[in-house]
Amino acid sequence: MEIFERLGRHDHEQLVFWSEPEVGYKGIIAIHDTSLGPALGGTRFWQYASDSDAVVDALRLSRGMSYKAAITGLNLGGGKSVIVGDNRVKDREMIFRAHGRAVESLGGRYITAEDVGTSPDDMEFVRMETESVVGVLGRSGDPSPVTAFGTYQGIKACAAQKWGRDSLGGKHIAVQGLGHVGYYLCEDLAAEGARLTVTDIDEERIQRVVEDFGASRVEPDAIYGVDADIFAPCALGAVVNDETLDQFSFEIIAGAANNQLARAAHGEALRERGVLYAPDYVINAGGLINVYGELHDWSPERSRRKAGDIYQTLLRIFDRAESAGIATSKAADQVAEQRIERVRHLGRSFV
Repeated sequence: MEIFERLGRHDHEQLVFWSEPEVGYKGIIAIHDTSLGPALGGTRFWQYASDSDAVVDALRLSRGMSYKAAITGLNLGGGKSVIVGDNRVKDREMIFRAHGRAVESLGGRYITAEDVGTSPDDMEFVRMETESVVGVLGRSGDPSPVTAFGTYQGIKACAAQKWGRDSLGGKHIAVQGLGHVGYYLCEDLAAEGARLTVTDIDEERIQRVVEDFGASRVEPDAIYGVDADIFAPCALGAVVNDETLDQFSFEIIAGAANNQLARAAHGEALRERGVLYAPDYVINAGGLINVYGELHDWSPERSRRKAGDIYQTLLRIFDRAESAGIATSKAADQVAEQRIERVRHLGRSFV
């Protein structure tokens, strides 16, 4: 991998590697853009197949965070960090304190929070070493309920665009990934009367959703072929790819996972098939809104209300895409890039 070539491909500002092998810590922090403010993005703890895969994930996720903040109207840049390792490890304090030292070395340019494989408890360990952390216990805490609510509102916006009304009652929705966000999303969808088919790699998560919301279940690889109205991916990314596209019968793809498109070309492929796609960094922005509210002392009600604005944001993106005859993913990128460029032209708001 040519590191500087990859950094330059999407104008990333910084890539930091931090290693403390004596405590089992291997960390990577990617900062994409700080034109709008300090880079904010969660910490993902994952057993990557290679260090190169970890770098690529950090770079893609940090860029997504820049666009997410820009399109949501928040004064934040985009960053992301990954810890390479088994996130099931029990003894976590020293790993996350090492991560806190890595974050602190950036002097406030990057603010972290929880993400896949991490929790508010882990962020408490990070806070022992740095103040550049949000989503800690006693403050905004777990952002999952707000993320799920924003995703739910985004799905309703998709329904309004596709079918002329936003009611989800009686709609068949396939949900992939039943972690915190996926569970809360199923709760919202079931409350409106949607019919759910779900899957996860964790059997206990599946059983909980089946029992609590009357969902049907399928094996993980079978979710792509479910004959449902809507597909809500809420696990890891790249689920829209060359192998899955031909299995889809969905009319809408709208879920909370990051980086759902394996390649940018897959957004256009969905458009050509008549599938309405909610760009992931728009529909899942509730988590970022939640921690932004913590930074600015918002009430929980204000954060939830702001997450509800995702509905109108998506409708504007759909209108732009339809008018220009382009994929919704491309339309979202244009809106985000335009805001970043306008602020950059005025002068950097964060140094």
